[in-house]
Amino acid sequence: MSDESIPVTVQILDKDYRIACTAGDEQGLMESARLLDKRMREVRQNGRVIGADRIAVMAALNVIFELMQRTTVSAADTARLVRLQDRVEGALGTGGTTAGVDDPGKSV
Repeated sequence: MSDESIPVTVQILDKDYRIACTAGDEQGLMESARLLDKRMREVRQNGRVIGADRIAVMAALNVIFELMQRTTVSAADTARLVRLQDRVEGALGTGGTTAGVDDPGKSV
């Protein structure tokens, strides 16, 4: 992938935005824009928020909140897996010091 930026046009709430993007990341940017557009339309349809800037803030807060919840769940799952591995290693008599547990998010 190159560090060179290329312009990509995305549409959010029927408005075009031209955004600089590194080559190869266009699909990710476009998918992100589609998700943001979808979330902003959902906020707008609820009818309680008026104005594109407020809709964008509410949609962003919703996305970040969901991301934080997933991160918390992921950390809890990782801790649970470490405890289970310790129990298995303890039962096998191999130590139980989590040797062999990779960083969160990486497969073993």
